[in-house]
This record gives sequence, C-alpha cells and structure tokens, in this order.
Amino acid sequence: MASQPSNPAPILFDRGLLARRQLRALRAPETFLLDRVVEDMGDRLLAVNRTFNEAADIWTPSDALEAQLSGRFMSLRRLAPPQSVDEELALAPQSLDLALSALAFQFVNDLPGVMAQIRRALRPDGLLLAAIIGGDTLTELRQSFAAAEAEIEGGVSPRVAPFADLRDVGGLLQRAGFALPVTDVDRVVVRYSSAFGLMQDLRRMGATNVLVERRRAPTRRTTMLRMAEIYGERFADADGRIRATFDIIWLTGWAPDESQPKPLKPGSAKARLEDAVRQAKPSEEAK
Repeated sequence: MASQPSNPAPILFDRGLLARRQLRALRAPETFLLDRVVEDMGDRLLAVNRTFNEAADIWTPSDALEAQLSGRFMSLRRLAPPQSVDEELALAPQSLDLALSALAFQFVNDLPGVMAQIRRALRPDGLLLAAIIGGDTLTELRQSFAAAEAEIEGGVSPRVAPFADLRDVGGLLQRAGFALPVTDVDRVVVRYSSAFGLMQDLRRMGATNVLVERRRAPTRRTTMLRMAEIYGERFADADGRIRATFDIIWLTGWAPDESQPKPLKPGSAKARLEDAVRQAKPSEEAK
C-alpha cells in the first residue's frame, strides 16, 4: 500500500506581502539589527578553522551579507527571498560547503523543510550558520497590544509573529540531520522615546505584521493610544524611555562526515562516575 503524504506545513506568513514590505523598506531602511548580525557572522566565520569554497546566502533580506563577505570564497551565491508559498531552494545536492542566512528564517512557513533542503545541499562536513529572530523578541509590544485590545475591543488579534525558542531551533537542526548542532542567543535591548518610535523602526525593517491570520481592518486610534500608554506604564525606565527586546538566535550545524568527533558508545568510558565522586569528597569536606 502506498504511504500517505505527510501533512503540509501550515501557512503562517504571507510571503508576497513580506516581499513588498521589505522592498518598500529599502527606500529608507533601519538596519541596526541586520548590521549587528552581519558583523557577528563575519567574526564567527573567522573563528572556524576551515576553508569554504562554494557558499550560498539564503534569503537574507538585503545584500548586506554578500557585501560583507565578498572575496572570502571562490563563489558566494545569493538566493533572494521567495515571494510565494513555494519555499523550495534551487540548490543541487552536495553543491555547497557553506550555507548562511541572516534574519530570514523567522518568516519561513516550513522551517523543518528548509533545514532539510539545506542539509541535502551541503557537502560532507559543510556548515550551516544562520541567525534568526526568536525567543522573547518584542514581548513588550505583544503584551501591550494584547492588554489594550482586551480592554478597548474585548478581544485580542494576532499582531506579532510566533517566534521559535532556543530549544525548538536546536531540535530542528537535529531533526534535519545536522551533526554537532550548537545554538546560542544574543539579546539586544533597544530603548525608544515611545512605542510609536519602535513601530516606525519595524516598518523600516520590513518587519511589520505579515501573518496570514492578521487583522485586516485598521486598528482603532483609541486602541493604539492605549497600547502606547500601557507600554510606557509597564516597560519604561526611570527616564521615561521604553525598552524593546530582540532575541537573535544563532544556529550552527554541520553535514555529517567521518572526520567529525563522535560521542563515546555507552559503556565505553574508562572511569566510573562513582569513583570520581568518591575522590572528590575529601576536598569538599575540608572546606
């Protein structure tokens, strides 16, 4: 009997709307987050004791990464973000030594599928290095909007995209078949004069609400004003400026290769934990 196809990933993001907003944002962009990630990515690559020849930049929303890393590889191919629900990568199997992505994967509908495609495109011992917005990003804005809408309109609409946490991302790397997966978080707290300054920056990043289930009707002026009041009441410092959290999750994974370190097999250890604890006891008691 033929196997049933797996359930398709839910469509959370309107990729066409995202593409239009990112294009509009290029007219007067706000790039402080992307600039930080691009510089950090360059530094992280310098710490890797390896030469990469064929590299690809996957869906970074501008050419900033390409410009920063120009000349480091024999070839650096830039894949433009998709403008439809089709998230297929035009990458041949085992065609890359390095896959990079800066602040793009948080808008992917089928992130496990994209990870699996990248894994197939990497040669043995090839590297994926990416940064994704996640964790508690914009938690202050999310809470303030929810409280204002509940108070003024009697309900809450989806306004801020759901973000993956550190554990989720690490699990995705393992599920896609990457070896030696590593994840870490760079938390950036930015201060603004008001919530409206934050929202203006989000528009200039092309990062406003692109959820398929977003509310289509314009937000009431009274709701917006109340949101800003709540934001100031709950998340302002002593000088009156508000805080906005951005969590940048870094993920690293390698295509498996025989040359990579392997974990010890169960039962192969040459020392017992019991012996180590017994040896440690005298020094602990002497404190």
